[in-house]
Order: sequence, then structure tokens, then C-alpha cells
Amino acid sequence: MLDVAAVVADVRRGMIPAHVYNDPEIFALERDRLFSRAWVFLAHESEIPEPGDYVVRRVLADSFIVARDEDGTVRAMFNMCLHRGMQVCRAEMGNASHFRCPYHAWTYRNDGRLVGLPFHVDAYGGEDGFAKEGQSLLPAPALDVHQGLIFISLDPDAPPLRDHLGDFAFYLDLYARQSPAGLELRGPQRWRIKANWKIGAENFAGDSYHTPHTHASVVDIGLFREPKANKRKEGALYTAGPGAGTTYKLPPGDLTTRLRHVGYPDEMITRMRGAWTRAQRGLVENDGFMISAATLFPNLSLVHNWPKIDDSGTVVPFISLRQWQPVSANETEVLSWFAVDAAAPEPFKRDSYKAYVMCFGSSGMFEQDDVENWVSITDVAAGTMARRLNLNSRMGLTSAGKPLKPPLAGFSGPGTAYQGFGEFNQRHWLSMWGDHLLRPPPVHTSADMGAAR
Repeated sequence: MLDVAAVVADVRRGMIPAHVYNDPEIFALERDRLFSRAWVFLAHESEIPEPGDYVVRRVLADSFIVARDEDGTVRAMFNMCLHRGMQVCRAEMGNASHFRCPYHAWTYRNDGRLVGLPFHVDAYGGEDGFAKEGQSLLPAPALDVHQGLIFISLDPDAPPLRDHLGDFAFYLDLYARQSPAGLELRGPQRWRIKANWKIGAENFAGDSYHTPHTHASVVDIGLFREPKANKRKEGALYTAGPGAGTTYKLPPGDLTTRLRHVGYPDEMITRMRGAWTRAQRGLVENDGFMISAATLFPNLSLVHNWPKIDDSGTVVPFISLRQWQPVSANETEVLSWFAVDAAAPEPFKRDSYKAYVMCFGSSGMFEQDDVENWVSITDVAAGTMARRLNLNSRMGLTSAGKPLKPPLAGFSGPGTAYQGFGEFNQRHWLSMWGDHLLRPPPVHTSADMGAAR
């Protein structure tokens, strides 16, 4: 029988039981104790800009219709008919004023209200047998939006999203708010990999150590100048609230010079200067750090990179959001979005998208390198010997568990930052993971969920 407390204790000292990356018992605990209460990203408001627009997204096995109703309100509704449990909406996206169940044609408005019931009088005796008034698709227990990013929690007692984000909102907003217009998203690309979902989340949280080796071919062909080992160790690793991420060290210069270095045009730089706070500008201008990959616990990652997109060496930055959607202990559905400032010039949007598909997405060069590693880890973690091995995740610590070097002084962002290689971020992520596994699953009644009467 799995000793959860022992697993978490090992994780907290930086020694990860290898089997956690392919263990059905661990996966069941993640489903019941983590994803049952965590804030999980579902969609972005730019994906549903008009009344009636919708997308269908999941939190593990739970399917949700994320829709903008006729009044413009964003809603997330459990995609199950109140009658016999059929999925009400089977399309991935579209525009609809109503959703009609394909089984018995019960019909719901795009705000979830039940408005159509065939043969209501013949089958139920009308309102006396089944009152339509007040019946609706189950809403997500908690829904909130930050910078256009739509999150839900399956726990009606979840803390407010802004409280949950805490200090990580500082870094999240560097990706999500480059101007008052906010982001627009394209995608997602979706594909499945035979790998455990935690590996990608940890990798994006702060594994700058793998970049010069796993992605050596990207350096060799000159696509991207930054992943060289000497450049990666000049960057910073930061942890803040429920998130962690990495940065690159930029050449000397003021804010404009440094943003030009990564490929932003002057008109975007002007808007970024106005949209970011003094501390956010200071991270780039005073400290010389540019955000790169990051993960918001549990399974939303972001990446910001600036490859060369043509033979003349034109450098263009891109932003990608990606979600590691667990399918099983050894399979993950990856959702990958291209994100760009909505106010960016059209030529920049075009070139930024080109940069994105070269590097990430289902055919991206970085993506292929990473997945080969992650599949191999998951395969080996399934065996008997993996239950005898604890993986060493103590990079950056002395034998006594103290950091090899002090945190960066004067780092403009909140939280704690270290320069150079280390696994502070992965340990931070795994510590939150362990906290959830030790908590009993939440208990909710049908009344909490607004079940049909």
C-alpha cells in the first residue's frame, strides 16, 4: 500500500521517489486531492469574444462548456444533460444561442438555463411533474478571470483567484499584459504524449539546466542564441506564490535597448512601458532579466523566447501558453496556444506566430527534444526498480540542505530568486504537489454543486 506521507517526506528533502512519474495510485490521489480543489486554467476571453461563442475544455474527466452568454457574461458549465447524462455539446468550439442534447433534445440557453423539454406535458405532466423553472446545467463551482485568463476550481470553497495567484501575478502579467489591449490567443494545438503530466510542468517551472544539452541542436544551427550553457547560468530562477520560472540575462542597456534586443518594435515597447509597473520595468531595465519559461501550479505553463526567423538573422519574440492535461499516470494531453498582444502590428503577429511554430507546438524543435526525454522517464518509472530509487533533485543545495549561494539581492520581482543553475523551482512545485496529496479530498454535497431537483 502506498505510504503517501513517506513519499512527500522524500520529496520535501529533494529526493523524488521515481515511481511517482508513472503510478496509478499517485494519479488517483492527484485526481481526488489536487485537481478536485486547485484553480485550473480553462480558456482565454479572446477565444470567446462575442455573445454565443464557446469552447469545450476539460479538467481531467470533467468536460465544461466555456461560453459567453447573450449578456456578455463568461460562464463555465458542466457538459452533461440533466436528464440522462449525455454530453450536451460535442463540438470543440463554435457559436450558439442554445445547446440541445442529442439524446432526448433537452435544450439549454447559452447561460445554462433549461428552456426546452420535448413532450413536457405528455411525459411529465407539465410543470407539476418536472418544473423547468430554475433548472440549469451545473455551473463550475468557482470561476474567476485574471487578465483575460479564465480559471475554474471544482471546490466551491476555493480562495479567490487573486489571493491564490499572490506574488506570481507580477510575473504572469509580464506575459499577459503588454498593453491595455491584453492578449489574443490562437489555437490550441492539441496532442497526446505517453508521458506523465508532472514532468512538463516541472520542466517549464525552472529547468534551465537541460537547455544547453537537450536543445544543443537548436544552438548548433544558430536558431536561438541564448540556450548556451554560459548564458543559461547567468539567468535567474524565481519562486513566488504558486508559481516559478526562469529568466535570461540581457546585454547592457536601458529598457528600450533591451526590449529591442529580443525583437520588440518601438511602438510595442512604448505600450509595454505604460502597461508594466515600475517594478516590472525594473526587472528588465535595472536587473537585466527577461522572463522565459514559467509554470503556475498545477498545470499551466508559459514560455517567452526570441529565435531567429530567417537567414538574415531577424529576431522575433513569441509567447506560448501550454496546459499539461492529465489523462492517466502515463499519458498527457498537451494544449498549446500562441499568444500575442492584441494591439501588436499585424506584421509582428505574423512573424511572432512563425517564431512560435518553429520552436513549440506539435512540430516545434524544442517540443520534439523535450518529449523524447519525458516519454523515456515515464516508461522507466513504471518498473519495479523505480520503486527502489529516489531521484536527486537537490541541485543548488549543500549536503546540509542550505543554498550554495544567497538569493539575489535587489531582484525587482517578488518571491525568492537565485542566479545560476539549481532545482529550487522544481522543489517549490513539488512541495505544493505534496501539500495537496497530504490533504483529504474535499467533501461536497449536491446542494453545494447546485444539482438538478
